[in-house]
Amino acid sequence: MSSLPKKRFYTLDEYFALVRESDERYEYWDGEIFCMSGGSKEHSIIASNLIRCIGNLLAQSNCQVFTSDLAIKVPTAPPFRYADVSIGCGDLEFEEIGGIDTLVNPIMLIEILSPSNKRFDRNAKFALYKSIPSFMEYLLVVQNQPCITQFVKQKDGSWRPSETTQLENSIYLPSIGLALQLSDVYQRISV
Repeated sequence: MSSLPKKRFYTLDEYFALVRESDERYEYWDGEIFCMSGGSKEHSIIASNLIRCIGNLLAQSNCQVFTSDLAIKVPTAPPFRYADVSIGCGDLEFEEIGGIDTLVNPIMLIEILSPSNKRFDRNAKFALYKSIPSFMEYLLVVQNQPCITQFVKQKDGSWRPSETTQLENSIYLPSIGLALQLSDVYQRISV
C-alpha cells in the first residue's frame, strides 16, 4: 500500500524568502504555496495585448498598467495576490510586505481565464478582491474565444456585470474612462 506524500506547510518568512529569490510568481494560501507561472501561449499573448493596448490608451493619463509581476494587497487574503493585469491611477500607494513592493490601491484588475482557474477567478478570487477599497472594475478574459465579462462597482456597492463577445465591439472601461477594442485584445489569437 502506497502512502500519499505529506503536504508541506510554509511560514510567511519562508514564503517571502522564496518570492524574493525566485523569478517565478507564487501565492500563499494558509501555509501552502502555489506557483502562478506557466500559462498557455494564448494567455501570454492576451496578457501582452492587454498591457500594450491599455498602456497606450493611458499614455497621457495619471494611470499606470502593471504586469502580473506586481503583488496586490488584498485585505481579506494576506499577504498579497497577483492579478494578470492591474491598473492604478493618481497617487499610487505601495506597501512593502515581506520585502515585496505591493500595490495597495488598484482600481482595475484583469484575469485571463483558463479551464483550470475560471471558476476560482470568477467567484472566490473576485470575492477576495472586493475587499480592496479602491477596486472598481474587474475584467475576466476568456482565452479561446472572444468573450470579456466586466464587473463594475456601483455607487451602492453592488457590482454590475456585462459581457462582450463580438470581435468588432469595444468595451467601455469606466474606471479609466476609455474603450478597449476586443479585436485588439484577441490580436494573434485563433478564435
